[in-house]
Amino acid sequence: MLNISKTQNDGVLTIELEGRLDTTSAPDLEAVVKSDLDGVKELIFEVRKLEYISSAGLRTFLSAQKIMNRQGNMTVMHPSEEVQEIFDVTGFSDILNIQ
Repeated sequence: MLNISKTQNDGVLTIELEGRLDTTSAPDLEAVVKSDLDGVKELIFEVRKLEYISSAGLRTFLSAQKIMNRQGNMTVMHPSEEVQEIFDVTGFSDILNIQ
């Protein structure tokens, strides 16, 4: 299960994720990303409470990164050790701005 909460303020969209980002929950996040990026200059994913991310979740991050490359910046904040390891093993730590 994935909980998605978002706040938007002056061109900055913060999406906080809690739980598991996998095949069943990735479409929910993708729908939020696609519907809410108009006019966004800064996209922040707060993932400190994200327990797991699958390849479907990684694809969603990659899709958001491609959009934000055209209109601003994207940052993934505070990944757990487990999620950071997935980013490292898959090479996403070289693609995404992770802090």
